[in-house]
Amino acid sequence: MKKLIISIVLVNLLAACASEPKKEAAAPAPAPKAEAPKAAPAPAPKAEVDPLNDPNSILAKRSTYYPFDVSVVQEADKPVVQAHAKYLSEHANRKVRLEGNCDERGSNEYNLGLGQRRADGVNKMLVLGGAKADQLESVSYGEEKPMASGHDEASWSQNRRTDLNYTK
Repeated sequence: MKKLIISIVLVNLLAACASEPKKEAAAPAPAPKAEAPKAAPAPAPKAEVDPLNDPNSILAKRSTYYPFDVSVVQEADKPVVQAHAKYLSEHANRKVRLEGNCDERGSNEYNLGLGQRRADGVNKMLVLGGAKADQLESVSYGEEKPMASGHDEASWSQNRRTDLNYTK
């Protein structure tokens, strides 16, 4: 009987070793998280570009040109002056100096007067287009600030001009 008890104990031990261990109830696997819909990245904010600094803008043109001994703004330059007038009317804090220039022909006194008439003509067009008078200053340099240094029509035509120089 002793053998029988030992045999039963051994069989139980072997059975206990042979059986798979009880698995603990595994926690339920987390449900796959629904991914938030991927939003398209926000477009980078566009930096406001001042049209004066845009080389493709008509405002990049800052000179009007004249035939010999003429102070009236030419038809070809009127859109440029009108665009600057509109810009100035919308930007009351901006100021511009209108610089009248001439070619080297004529006396210094005559050229100073002609340069002033050219600058004043652009000034008048700007005011008529909406700019305020206190945004504008007209000066004449006569023949003192040539754009081109030659002594021929090609150079002189570049020197007969009014420059629009924006100031801070």
